[in-house]
Order: sequence, then C-alpha cells, then structure tokens
Amino acid sequence: MTRTWTRTAKLAAGAALAVPLTSCITVKAPDKPIDVNLNVNISQQVVVRLASDVQQMIQQNPQAFPPAPTHQ
Repeated sequence: MTRTWTRTAKLAAGAALAVPLTSCITVKAPDKPIDVNLNVNISQQVVVRLASDVQQMIQQNPQAFPPAPTHQ
C-alpha cells in the first residue's frame, strides 16, 4: 500500500512541477511582416560598378574627357 502511495505521490509531484514549465513558452507569429533592408549593399555595388565603367570610358576616350584646368 505504501509503495503505490509513494509512486502516486511522485507522479503527482512530477506533473505539478511540469505544468508551470510548459506554460512559459509561447510561439506567436509577428503582427507586422519582417522587413529586411538591403539597400546599403546594393547601392555600394552600383557605385563600384559605375566607377570602374567610367574609368574604362575615360581611358578609351581621352579626347572626350580633357584634364581639369589647374588654378594658379
């Protein structure tokens, strides 16, 4: 009789301890959509590409892009 009572008491104590642990974690979807802003990386790539394209154009057409006048 005491063995059954001890087993029942242990099960009840384990269940009582497990109930608060399961209610602590909640999974909820966000109210607003997640916004990932990638504009910084894209604009940097465009500037680098533009700079290399302009440099090639100046080298290929030096007469179209004369050097800047020097101020004395």
